[in-house]
Formats: sequence, structure tokens, C-alpha cells
Amino acid sequence: MELSIKSFILFGAIILTGLSAGLFYAWSVSVIPGTEKLTSRIYLDTLQNINNAILNPAFFLIFFGSVVFLSIASIYQLHTKSITFWLMLTATIFYLLGTVGVTALGNVPLNDQLKILKLTDLSTDKIEAFRTFYETKWNRLHLIRTIFAVFSFVLVVLALFFQTKKL
Repeated sequence: MELSIKSFILFGAIILTGLSAGLFYAWSVSVIPGTEKLTSRIYLDTLQNINNAILNPAFFLIFFGSVVFLSIASIYQLHTKSITFWLMLTATIFYLLGTVGVTALGNVPLNDQLKILKLTDLSTDKIEAFRTFYETKWNRLHLIRTIFAVFSFVLVVLALFFQTKKL
């Protein structure tokens, strides 16, 4: 029974972390290049709408579910002090700090600033200035969290291989 729960948790960590890393990567290679072509007013309006739309149960499940499953999978390995434990622990820390932490302390505050922006009340110059400020910082932070999410995913997949060798 313990083996099946442990396997389920590890499988859940792989799936959720993979979905999260995939979402961030896909955003990097599709949405960012696409929005770079938009005028500043349309860019900011589009990002306001996207930021509202992404706050949904499906996103929260993969984003926060990854932390939960990675953490539990690490705890299951704690007593072993094996390579699987260290891979899981590193994946958890990297995801928590590099993905969730960067998002919470970097991207979300920028999104909050964008959310309260009333585009109809701003001059073209102010819109251009805010876009430059927002887009530059947000994309840099997004790149960081994407790298950490992908790295966490790779580590948890490696943990599966080492775990499977012990079964």
C-alpha cells in the first residue's frame, strides 16, 4: 500500500511540475513573441485580460499542486537519504523558491500594478513608459521562473529513474 501511495505522489509531482514547466515554457515561446508585436495600449490591455483569466482552478492546481506533491514526495524519501531524496528535495526547493517565490515576489506585484492601471486615463507617453517598465521586468522574471520550473521537472523525472532502480 505504501508503495502505491508513494508512486502516486511521485507520479503526481511529475505530471504537475511538467504541466507547470510546460505552461511557462509555452508562454515564453509563443505568447511573449506574439505580444511583442502589439502596440503598447493593446499589449497592456491584453495582459490585463490574460492576468485575470489565468487566475483559475486549473492554473492553481498545477502551480500550487506541484509544491504539494513535490514536498510530499520529498518527505516520503526523507528516511532514505538516497539520491532520490536529494533530487526530490532539490526539485522542491528550486520550484518553491525559483518558480513560486519569483512569481509571488516579482510577477504578481507587477501584475497588480498593471491591474489598477486605467489605460483610458493615460497619455501615449505614459502607456509607453509603463509598458517598457512592466514588460522588461516581467519577462526577465518569467524567464527565471521558467528555468527553475523546467529544472525542477528534470530533477523529479531523474528521481523517478533512481526510484525505479530500487523497486
